[in-house]
Amino acid sequence: QVQLVESGGGLVQAGGSLRLSCAASARAFSSYSMGWFRQAPGKEREFVATFAWSAGVTYYADSVKGRFTISRDNAKNTVYLQMNSLKPEDTAVYYCAASSALNLLRVATRYDFWGQGTQVTVSS
Repeated sequence: QVQLVESGGGLVQAGGSLRLSCAASARAFSSYSMGWFRQAPGKEREFVATFAWSAGVTYYADSVKGRFTISRDNAKNTVYLQMNSLKPEDTAVYYCAASSALNLLRVATRYDFWGQGTQVTVSS
């Protein structure tokens, strides 16, 4: 069982930055691919970014590419999402997730464990 706890959400003006953190309880954290998803009111949960556990490959949604950066610190069992140039359409609850898979990591069903989410609100 892996427990994930997100933090770092909040209210920010458009153009601003936030850094989300996700602390994991996993013993073999380095063996999990870690992803970020988000869900806005009335919309389906969507993929944001992921960091595959093997080879350190990262993937991003087109909507955040160039603005968001995912990183991980295996020594601290933590994954981060640095969000820059935030837009009002980035407003959502952001979820951290862990997967033992190496492929199809843009798909939410590939993830086995989820955090409770942290709210990000971007004002215009």
